Amino acid sequence: MSAAFEYALQDTPRLPLIHLATPGRTLAWRDGRAVRVAEFLADVAATAAVLPPAGDAINLCEDRYAFLVAFCAVACRGRANLLPPSRAAQAIDEVLAAYPGSFTLGDRALQPAPAGFVPLPPLGVHGRLDVVPSLPAGQVVAIGFTSGSTGQPKANPKTWASFHASNARNVEALAGLDGFDRDAIVHVVATVPPQHMYGIELSIVLPLLGPCAIHSGRPLFPGDLAEALAAVPAPRLLVTTPVHLRALLRDPAPLPALAAITSATAPLSVDLAAEAEARYRAPVLELFGSTETCVIARRRTACESAWNLYPGVQLHPQPDGTQVEAAHLPQPVVLQDVVELIGDGQFLLRGRHADLVEIAGKRASLADLTRRVLALDGVEDAIVVQLDEPDRFGVQRIAALVVAPGRDTAAMLRELRDAMDAAFLPRPLRKVAALPRNETGKLPRAAVLAALTGTRRS
Repeated sequence: MSAAFEYALQDTPRLPLIHLATPGRTLAWRDGRAVRVAEFLADVAATAAVLPPAGDAINLCEDRYAFLVAFCAVACRGRANLLPPSRAAQAIDEVLAAYPGSFTLGDRALQPAPAGFVPLPPLGVHGRLDVVPSLPAGQVVAIGFTSGSTGQPKANPKTWASFHASNARNVEALAGLDGFDRDAIVHVVATVPPQHMYGIELSIVLPLLGPCAIHSGRPLFPGDLAEALAAVPAPRLLVTTPVHLRALLRDPAPLPALAAITSATAPLSVDLAAEAEARYRAPVLELFGSTETCVIARRRTACESAWNLYPGVQLHPQPDGTQVEAAHLPQPVVLQDVVELIGDGQFLLRGRHADLVEIAGKRASLADLTRRVLALDGVEDAIVVQLDEPDRFGVQRIAALVVAPGRDTAAMLRELRDAMDAAFLPRPLRKVAALPRNETGKLPRAAVLAALTGTRRS
């Protein structure tokens, strides 16, 4: 073990930091050039050397390669990467308070700077290092927080062994797609932030432990995405979300050839998946998982409705959702998703426990109500929720935020009377310029309620 990584010497058993660790292998593409494994390891060692002697780190790096370096440097110091549900100052402060001694780490100056901010040292100037460190299998390397879409964010620790196990299943899922060469390095371009668990799995852990290399950017607009894809060789994997995919399809500009597209963080419609497959001539693989479980199932949404469980994962439906058991989970996890098992490792997703509402003895699904609002002509985006506070009759009413330029609210409500039971008509139905989506396209409940309140005050 090199002196550069001597602080990583801990109890065994251990697992390597990087797979396919040939020094000359391309691990990332940054600023138009390939970053080799040996250069990456030197960057990790140099970054680890400037970290505080103790404390977990809130990894705020925006450049994906910088995040990767910081992630590994923190792990090599035996500490965890803390991943708040957002980069908002309040979210960062809450995590700092919950983890005494923790600090923030970033690749660019922030104004105002968070408490205990440590700037990342310059990258790509530290030469080469050929010694690959290993980490204790049971070491917690990341603590992800749920998005808060159904309530308060919760902490979910991830060990290095769990990432090794879940990544192996992701590699198998991708290798099973047409157009993938098991012997080729797949080049990943992602629109999701690396702080999100989906982003961690598909754009950080996948290149570390799989036959992949990453593009350092996080392109959001179609032109930027086309440029990023053109900057890496084929085969190319686009890691994205339904929100980003929908925006991409609205742009007529062509993209460089794709080997596949993955989608997660929100339900992907059959129509959207089919349109993307036809447009880009690449399979669209929808991934099912959570911050608590990582990815546990996948499906080709354009041509199959059933989800295929990853090997070693078992689901147990129960009244409050579904219990998940898997080899990479230290204990069973209960998700709010309601599933129907159909055998042969497959299941149908029937919604979420928290998604089901009852008013006046009638039941409905918030997701189904949202779909009905989205089906209205001129509606570009929408979300339907149940309010926390009951009205004067003691009923928790349904409300909706709608992006519908040119549509009249009263006219939309008249159309909805024919599309849903009157008990579930959104009251209020508020028009907004844009929904308060976070970086992955999710809608935190607190942000939706705040938008409803703010619109009502205006």
